[in-house]
Amino acid sequence: MNLPQIDTSVFTRLRFILVQTSRAGNIGALARAMKTMGFCDLVLVEPRCPDALCDPEAIAFASGAQDVLAGARIVSSMAEALEGCNFAAAVSARLREFSPPVWTPRQFAGHVAQQGELRPALVFGNERFGLPNQVVEQCNVLINIPANPAYSSLNLAQAAQVLAYECRVAAQDGQQLAAGPVGFQGDAASLAQIDAMYQHLEQALVAVGFLDAGNPKKLMPRLKRLFARTQLETEEVNILRGIARQIMKQRDLS
Repeated sequence: MNLPQIDTSVFTRLRFILVQTSRAGNIGALARAMKTMGFCDLVLVEPRCPDALCDPEAIAFASGAQDVLAGARIVSSMAEALEGCNFAAAVSARLREFSPPVWTPRQFAGHVAQQGELRPALVFGNERFGLPNQVVEQCNVLINIPANPAYSSLNLAQAAQVLAYECRVAAQDGQQLAAGPVGFQGDAASLAQIDAMYQHLEQALVAVGFLDAGNPKKLMPRLKRLFARTQLETEEVNILRGIARQIMKQRDLS
């Protein structure tokens, strides 16, 4: 008997919760921030703007993420918003004397991305008043974004973008990004080809008087270290040898 596959990806597990949001435009902008990073689960708790999901400003600011808005839910309590979640993080710039442990976005992302059993939620407060203490106390951790202490004000969409980005990076950690079709990628030069290039280049540098063969010091080792960082391709080695050849030819003609 084949058991049904359960999607444990953080992109399907992570929920974004907005509490008493005042501006419909902020809801739309946050939906856009979510979608750009691959998230879609959005819940609004008692939004203060009427018809929050259909408001023209919300739709305009969503800018292509209208599907996230259409799929969002409006609820009347935090209990409803957190239904099905087993880990919640309050996002706030204001630290409390009595609060859950304070985490950075990266700590949160690393924690939730690799644990398929977690059903996490990120909780964002009102634009002006933030999150009430009683909501923060319902959460497992408080996330504080390490911004400029002299001006740490981020709007809802900016804060959500930071968190969504960190979660996306954590989810893809260790995965090799597929090579894209943009840009030419040639064959890697062999060690023998590169060694021959170094010899040719050294001869050219001696020929023009840049390298003293009797007292070379560390010039060639430094050049080798420089080129070693570039992952030379066969055609690039040929170009460099062509330059060396031309230098030596011009030297012989002078």
